Amino acid sequence: MLNNINEIESVDFEALKTSASKASALLKSLSHPDRLLLLCQLVQGESCVRDLEVTTGIRQPSLSQQLGVLRESELVSTRREGRQIFYSIASDDALSVMRVLYQLYCAPQQSEDKNKQSQSQVS
Repeated sequence: MLNNINEIESVDFEALKTSASKASALLKSLSHPDRLLLLCQLVQGESCVRDLEVTTGIRQPSLSQQLGVLRESELVSTRREGRQIFYSIASDDALSVMRVLYQLYCAPQQSEDKNKQSQSQVS
């Protein structure tokens, strides 16, 4: 992990190209609001398609389309039980990014602190 921007000079740029390509593919897979909502729900644990539809408000066929993208990107895995298909997060990288996004955009305490800080700067 880079602690100082000057450390980037010592990075192997060929390795960085490969890493940048992988990171770009992951971010592209996450770049749709519905896919982010689905992953936010799946961070809480495995869920069936019907429950995902109810909790996220995403309707068929959009739900199936977005789950298909996540499956194709290997960010989620599936398990069949009878007629139901259950989804869960399969990518540690995606889970790590979702945690960061949660801290930046969803964590209640941080949101309140940011609002208070910006209000005090205006005063």
